[in-house]
Amino acid sequence: MTLPIASSEESRAWLRAELRTRKAEVGYTLAAGVVAAVATIIPVYVLGRLVDQVRDGAGASAIIPISLVIVVSALIGGAATGLSTYLVGRLGSRMLADLRESTVATALRLPALVLDRAGRGDLLSRVGADIAAIGKAVSEVLPQVISAVLLGLLSLVAMAGIDWRLGLAGAVAVPFYVFALRWYLPKAAPRYAQERAAVAERSQLLVESMQGLRTVHAYRLEDRHQADIATASAKARDISVNVFILFTRFGARINRAEFFGLAVILVTGFWLVRNGTVTVGETSAAALLFHRLFNPVAMLMFTFDDVQAAGASLGRLVGVVRMDVPAVPSGDRPAGSALTLDKVSFSYDGITPVLHEVSLRVEPGERVALVGSTGAGKTTAASIAAGILRPSQGSAYVDGVPVPDLPPRTVAIVSQETHVFAGPLLEDLRLARPGATTEEALAALSRVGALTWAQALPEGLDTLVGDGEHELTAAQAQQLALARLVLLDPAVAVLDEATAEAGSAGARDLEDSAAAALEGRTALVVAHRLTQAAAADRVIVMEHGSIVESGPHEELVAAGGWYAGLWAAWSARTPAAASAAGSASASPASASGSGSAGSSAGD
Repeated sequence: MTLPIASSEESRAWLRAELRTRKAEVGYTLAAGVVAAVATIIPVYVLGRLVDQVRDGAGASAIIPISLVIVVSALIGGAATGLSTYLVGRLGSRMLADLRESTVATALRLPALVLDRAGRGDLLSRVGADIAAIGKAVSEVLPQVISAVLLGLLSLVAMAGIDWRLGLAGAVAVPFYVFALRWYLPKAAPRYAQERAAVAERSQLLVESMQGLRTVHAYRLEDRHQADIATASAKARDISVNVFILFTRFGARINRAEFFGLAVILVTGFWLVRNGTVTVGETSAAALLFHRLFNPVAMLMFTFDDVQAAGASLGRLVGVVRMDVPAVPSGDRPAGSALTLDKVSFSYDGITPVLHEVSLRVEPGERVALVGSTGAGKTTAASIAAGILRPSQGSAYVDGVPVPDLPPRTVAIVSQETHVFAGPLLEDLRLARPGATTEEALAALSRVGALTWAQALPEGLDTLVGDGEHELTAAQAQQLALARLVLLDPAVAVLDEATAEAGSAGARDLEDSAAAALEGRTALVVAHRLTQAAAADRVIVMEHGSIVESGPHEELVAAGGWYAGLWAAWSARTPAAASAAGSASASPASASGSGSAGSSAGD
């Protein structure tokens, strides 16, 4: 499955709508182009007048006014051409910027499952290679195309002004150009679309290989991934070669159109001169006007490969922009914070069920832990509760309001896959609430136990972090994510493997950070360690997409069921941690002080 691609009509509709919103810019741009084209035609016309004056025996002085006209036309034409190029580039760049921003804005609001099914490589190729293809067309091709079109139209008008039959003779070439395009475009458009799709497939393979590099190394899959990438690259190369072969055949048809057009003008001009209808100079001017079109028109025809590539790329971007995205809900946060999953079912592929009518309720301020074996459906249930996934059946609610209809900052999720954005640490933290003061940011860091190391950074909270800058440890990145949660202050928090560093030396500190971040909130925690479940108010055990047990830690252990077996295995493996968890869960006060948030990147 890939992201949708807009049809040619949809792309043209988007382009027309954009141009209508910029009528003044479009008018200025076309006016500058017309002036440049007229300034290019005038020298050719006066040269024809010079031919007639020489035939009539004019002296050398006749060259002076002709030269002045040519010089002035050249100056005006050069200035108008430069201005036209600038205006076209500016207009195109602004439209491209809007398109890029709209594409990214739509992608950020798409459901996570849509992007997972389409693949990140497809989206990256659209905002990367496709934007580059359109940018090249805007900066290098579009100004020449507009200039060639205007010059061609005005040249035909000028030839018709000399004599309508000369104008008609020049127009003879138009059907040949049209036939060439009608032969070329239907064949080229699908191949360019195939080329963009092949590039996207290659990008997807590269992204998957780089993101899963450790797994590739662990399973010795380097040769297999290299072979897959080589196959995808060869496919993209072969399509490009076929496109080029098609283009060379197109060039031959363009040359044929030029030959017939000029031949008809010369024959018609000879006949008209012989009949005394037009002069030799006028015929020469008409022939020169047509000949001057060889390069612009050929350029126009030959740049259709870039235009086609840009058109294919435009369709891929407009396809994303036109996707239906959920509207951002507005309104006030619900008065209560009870989280409910009501008979929720879900399947990633529409065939294999992952959840089977799961129903659970987390009371306001209650902390509930989800436990179970890998593939039990814990992460899927947590993602539905957070609004990341939409159930195929059933619904998730907060205080009776469907999760998709909740206003921002009502439900938040923290997962193992935390990301440290490039920039100052303070601004990274403020992503959760851009208007937060420095004091509020410091308080959030202090609450999760991250203030000490944050202030110890080389430049404190102004230290640049992220790619290429100061590198935070995995535990520090998790604490930063938990501090964002505190700063966001949602009524309901969902933690999915948010303390995945629990296997490190600082595991207890990270669990304490999660407990502090969850204090006073309704919380659903996917428990990575059973000590987290022991500290929760209630434990829900999931197996094969269904809930098999539910209750406090002590009751489930005493019941001798699924959870008791899990706890026995955990206690045997980590007796010290189990002993600490048992003593903590024995006292409500200690449990609330050392409660933890759990995590699981996968079910």
